[in-house]
Amino acid sequence: MIHAGGLEDTDPGRRNMWLLVQLRWIAVGGQLATIGFVHFVMGVHLPLVPLFIAPLLLAGINLATYPLLDRRAAITNWELTVAMLADVGALAWQLHFTGGLANPFAFLFLLQVVTGAMLLQPGSSWMIVGAASLALFTIAINPVPLDLPPSSRDPFRLYLAGSLICFALIAVLLVLLITRIARNLREGDAERAAIRQRAAEEDHIVRMGLLATGAAHELGTPLSSLSVILGDWQHMQRIAGDKDLAQDVADMQAEVARCKTIVSGILASAGEARGIASEFTTVRHFLDDLVADWRDSRLTGTLEYADRFGPDLAIVSDTALRQVLSNVIDNAAEVSPEWIGITLLRDRDEMVIEVADRGPGFAPEMLAGFGQPYRSSKGKAGGGLGLFLLVNVLRKLGGTAEAENRVPRGALVRIRLPLDAIARGGEEQA
Repeated sequence: MIHAGGLEDTDPGRRNMWLLVQLRWIAVGGQLATIGFVHFVMGVHLPLVPLFIAPLLLAGINLATYPLLDRRAAITNWELTVAMLADVGALAWQLHFTGGLANPFAFLFLLQVVTGAMLLQPGSSWMIVGAASLALFTIAINPVPLDLPPSSRDPFRLYLAGSLICFALIAVLLVLLITRIARNLREGDAERAAIRQRAAEEDHIVRMGLLATGAAHELGTPLSSLSVILGDWQHMQRIAGDKDLAQDVADMQAEVARCKTIVSGILASAGEARGIASEFTTVRHFLDDLVADWRDSRLTGTLEYADRFGPDLAIVSDTALRQVLSNVIDNAAEVSPEWIGITLLRDRDEMVIEVADRGPGFAPEMLAGFGQPYRSSKGKAGGGLGLFLLVNVLRKLGGTAEAENRVPRGALVRIRLPLDAIARGGEEQA
């Protein structure tokens, strides 16, 4: 949940302060309506000047609270306590000029005590209890009596009517308060569950990374040995004289070189680059190279690439992003070997990459749990990690991934990535 200023309400103190602000606006409106009704409709003469001070003060506190909530990501219990003490003081001021304890609206102190018990820490809650008790004692001392009109022959009936209105007001406000607090608790539980899920996924990624880098280290030596052996074979007269055998050796060398590139990419993603550093490029070159590499290593003509990005943008290449994008394309090729469509778009400040296929599409449970580990439509044990890695790599960069089924057949994976997460100084190319 996000409020003004763009700050997300993940802090309980901020949520509680927002709740107090909303309740205070209700109090301001209720006080002004009550003063107007009692003074102008019922004919009870009220000291309007001092009575208007309290709602104006509460409105000023609310207006001063908005900039605080816009700037601060967290609100302390002490700040909440001070805000509630101001509410207690404002109510005591109003009651002092409207009959003191003889005013049936004195029961509104109970609402403030209940609110404090729900929103504040135990010590602060007791402070509100003490402040309300002190306020009751104070307004019992020499209050300003109500100047009832001569037509009011039975003041007790007026007191009963005011008590009924006060009860209804307290009941409505308590329902609003408890409903909102229950919603805040549900949202907090959902956020904590999401945090636990994210922590579990990140722990899973760490373990996968350790496994991948360990395997990459182990594969480095045999790949280097194979490269040396194949190089020796190429110079052997018997192999060099056989054109078909020489071509087979050349193809094997190319595949070994590709395996070494993949191993280098794994180690580079783990911060252990084997002589391959991140380099400056552009969005268009990044995608063009990715598409060209895929076409070179697989069937030509299968992939249809549309570039609608517009003016190019300088970026820093990201090995992990390149790998997960390749995984998405590989997944599409596996279910749709005859055609894959890749579209590069720009949506305001985001780079959008769409990968489409003509396969069977995603099952409903796959769409519902998109990006969760071990959810795969291929029926393989341990499958579904490619999309899991995609979602988590994009999350680290501030991006998102979503999936949908195409009509009449096929699937679409849409990747969104903020350009400022990968841009190099924001410079645009022609």
